Amino acid sequence: MVMQNNEKTLYELQAEVCKTLASPKRLEIIGALKEGEKSVGELVEILGVPKANVSQHLAVMRHKGILKARREGVNIYYSIANPKVVQACTLMKEVLTEQLKEKNKLLANL
Repeated sequence: MVMQNNEKTLYELQAEVCKTLASPKRLEIIGALKEGEKSVGELVEILGVPKANVSQHLAVMRHKGILKARREGVNIYYSIANPKVVQACTLMKEVLTEQLKEKNKLLANL
């Protein structure tokens, strides 16, 4: 079966989103935003990194459609654009946790 162009395009877009999420700091941002929107200042405080660094990560994720931004006065608030992003990250974290537990069991049995 030959893959449709639309399906190939979808795989390419999926790979782009996965590349965007391939940063531990960006995953931390998603973790911080899963409870609701936060200002850039709040995220800087939570992550403990310079504002310029946080802003750069936020801009990349907003550009890829992972986050959405809202301006209120001088503050910009960010939130998750689609809750399924959080679900996908949570699912991957669960898979990794299970893998680590399995490796630990194997090591304990040596």
